[in-house]
Amino acid sequence: MHSGLSAWGQSDPQRGTAILAEPLLNKGTAFTERERDILGIRPLLPPRVFTMAEQVQRSLGAVRRKQDNIEKYIYLTNLQNRNEMLFYRLVIDNIEEMVPLIYTPTVGEACLQYGSIYRRPRGLFITLRERGRIAEMLRLWPHEGARLIVVTDGERILGLGDLGALGMGIPVGKLSLYTACAGVHPYYTLPITLDVGTDTESLLNGPFYIGINEHRARGKTYDDFIEEFCQAVKEVFPRALLQWEDFGNANAFRLLRRYRSVLPCFNDDIQGTAAVALAGLIGALALKGGALSKQRVLFLGAGEAGTGIADLYTTAAMQEGLTQAQARANCWFLDTKGLVVRGRGDTLAEHKVPYAHDHPPVHTLIEAIRALRPTALIGVSGMPAAFTKEVVGTMTQINERPIIFALSNPTSKAECTAEQAYTWSRGRVVFASGSPFGPVQFEGRTFVPGQGNNIYIFPGVGLGALASEATEVTDEMFLAAARTLAGLVQKEDLEAGRIYPALTRIREVSLAIAAAVAQVAHERGIARVARPADLAEDIRGRMFQPDYPDYT
Repeated sequence: MHSGLSAWGQSDPQRGTAILAEPLLNKGTAFTERERDILGIRPLLPPRVFTMAEQVQRSLGAVRRKQDNIEKYIYLTNLQNRNEMLFYRLVIDNIEEMVPLIYTPTVGEACLQYGSIYRRPRGLFITLRERGRIAEMLRLWPHEGARLIVVTDGERILGLGDLGALGMGIPVGKLSLYTACAGVHPYYTLPITLDVGTDTESLLNGPFYIGINEHRARGKTYDDFIEEFCQAVKEVFPRALLQWEDFGNANAFRLLRRYRSVLPCFNDDIQGTAAVALAGLIGALALKGGALSKQRVLFLGAGEAGTGIADLYTTAAMQEGLTQAQARANCWFLDTKGLVVRGRGDTLAEHKVPYAHDHPPVHTLIEAIRALRPTALIGVSGMPAAFTKEVVGTMTQINERPIIFALSNPTSKAECTAEQAYTWSRGRVVFASGSPFGPVQFEGRTFVPGQGNNIYIFPGVGLGALASEATEVTDEMFLAAARTLAGLVQKEDLEAGRIYPALTRIREVSLAIAAAVAQVAHERGIARVARPADLAEDIRGRMFQPDYPDYT
């Protein structure tokens, strides 16, 4: 591409205007004087030439002047759609400020408003109307050779429920994080929404809903559609990694089981959440002491996130010498009908059965805490304020250092805030949340709550799988990712009460996890490329850096 540009002997305004319209090529006001003449775009731009650093400062100021987070999200989306290099430079250089704006918690509100704030196509919408033509639809994607696909059907967007086609904000946001946090080149990323309808009546009856106006497909119609989609991905993008995102519980587990050996894929809600939570538990034990295999964990919420955490905990505890039955016996679940136990009287979903233990019925969270005396309480329920003062206080009575993770997203769905957890426990809690909370002052101490965000896991896992061209993404890779993440927590993090590394280190974290994941792929013989002499350095050399091209 660049050699052709440098060969031009005179201005080419047609090519120049095409470059201005392409977000990955456009430099905006950073085009040099010579580039403006070569490309024939001199009069199309303001006369002053700015450096990228100056553009970043201008854009940062523009973001900060916006009155609310959704306006900031819109500004950043528009920037991404016109100048992608500048967008990623801004995000990487201001990662702690930008991530909550381009993903959780702001992305939840953005999805709710996606129809009204929609400006420009980004990604593919594939609907039931395209049955029999899905491979054809994939070939219409303008970038050749997609390597990383994030796909949703919009049924369980964060803790917000069935948003149908409005869920496109999730794969778009996740792929932005892949680039910013792990250096996956944006050219090779592809967000997809599979629009199979929605059962949310307010959307179906609303005047501005952007999806198909049908109730959600189920059964054979749905399964055949997903089957065609997966086979089309294999055909059109044979080197692609597929990430399932925000599918409902009824489909998430079975789709992962069905397709994980068909094509390289994983479900971040199940496996990514599990790895970040397990890393948090390991980090918490560095503060309070004790062995992982000795913990008793009570989950509020028995969906894909909770059972995914329990499954990975079971694998890790077995490595410490427990049997599978013993490890599972350390994990207890409370769902909307009470404690998940054998003989409760209702038909348990398949993913809950391994964690249905023998115990008398228990109906409330506080009763479950008193009966089971857990060392860790993990909220994955989407039930805001479920961790009350009594709940936190009781956990603190039972444990010198209670572990309490309020992981539900967005912030409005968090089981408790960081301030509540530290205040109600008198500063004794080891706390983590799904959405970010600021530092908390309590009795002369400053506590920095850790954010148990999947951002610490999935970008590195994806990068490692792509670098090794793994044929499968295994549970062992997520266990390696969790242990690697826990090992990167530094002394100063623990002293502040934080059980995850600072987000400013996210690219370092992603690189370390990618190397660990690639190592597993090579050791297990599922890598499709030869192992380089230095895995980490090889992967580092592949990581995207947002630098402008030179057109002279």
